[in-house]
Amino acid sequence: MKMRVLAAVAVAIPLAFGTSRLVAQGNSDDANIHVPDSSVEKPGDEGKKAHTNHVVALRGGKPGGGSGPGGGMAPADIRAAYNLPDFGGAGTIAIVDAYDYPTAAADFNTFSANFGLPTESGDGSVFQVLRPFGTPTSDCGWDQESALDIEWAHAMAPGAKIVLVLAKSSSFADLFNAVNYAETLPNVAQISMSWGGSEFGGEALYDSTFNGNLTYFAASGDTGGKTIYPGVSPKVVAAGGTSLKLVNQVWTETGWSGSGGGGSRYEKRPSFQNVISSKVGSKRGVPDFSFDADPNTGVSVFDSTSCQGYVGWLVFGGTSVASPSLAGIVNNAAHNNGSSELSIVYSGLSSAYSSNNFRDITSGNAGSNRAGTGWDFVTGIGSSLGLQGK
Repeated sequence: MKMRVLAAVAVAIPLAFGTSRLVAQGNSDDANIHVPDSSVEKPGDEGKKAHTNHVVALRGGKPGGGSGPGGGMAPADIRAAYNLPDFGGAGTIAIVDAYDYPTAAADFNTFSANFGLPTESGDGSVFQVLRPFGTPTSDCGWDQESALDIEWAHAMAPGAKIVLVLAKSSSFADLFNAVNYAETLPNVAQISMSWGGSEFGGEALYDSTFNGNLTYFAASGDTGGKTIYPGVSPKVVAAGGTSLKLVNQVWTETGWSGSGGGGSRYEKRPSFQNVISSKVGSKRGVPDFSFDADPNTGVSVFDSTSCQGYVGWLVFGGTSVASPSLAGIVNNAAHNNGSSELSIVYSGLSSAYSSNNFRDITSGNAGSNRAGTGWDFVTGIGSSLGLQGK
């Protein structure tokens, strides 16, 4: 059987071509991208079930200049690229995902120890797993999602407690019940939801799920030019995707070809987007702002649960990377802006786009969308720089 080493510290892993789906995302390395089953929307899922928004890069080396295992981005790389402090954060970031993840605490500690981040000693002060609706069944693709989410929220806000809230299933009903539970956690400031599904009639009725005085984040999706729910909710920060590379010791960034975005089919333009009404028209436009999501410049993640032949240190991409990472950055920046986060972010826009708070990304296509000066349907305002204006 053909073998490929995914990381210097991981075992050699078979490429399970018979049980996976490989798709092109838009450049020469894309034959080396594995899409887990959990990230595929299946017929009949629309309006009923959510899918994850992560993919796995199979090629080793350092395609984006990452210094982490397997050539993925390490927290130090991201901090350098986005001008972030080495430490910070407070309160609680809740990660809502589906299905059980039995090795969550051990994997969280392996990741944290490797990068010099706080580890969980067993008292629940750094990391905790909650199963408020009973212990669900396991799903390895959602295990990958949870590993990515808890590790990168922690990487961006090491001083915040990370709580993983597990829904019984990937149905919207179960996931939204888990969101409502997460809202009740002590000191919760942000909730990250890296999942979603195609927009559907009546989706706006679910917007009342996000009524807590905290900040909600969701992936904008991994299909360029397409929008997903709940990322389009006007009560949710939609996290878009970029391609981040270190070229001649300079970090460069373009729009990622898979970054979901566009005008919502059903959600009206919220007042905070009146400043960009000429671009979004009468509908909610997404994404809001962005983070590295190209799997070819992806981040290092540790997951000890084998999934379709992949295990250990892996390199992940997709807007599932962006959602928890932006939640961590916002926590680090302001701890808790409550429900005002989107108003704060958009109030910083100017016609000259002179703000130092975001990197304006002016190149890159995603589907029929093209990145350009100022806000756009590929990267939104751009990527985060520093902690001001968040």
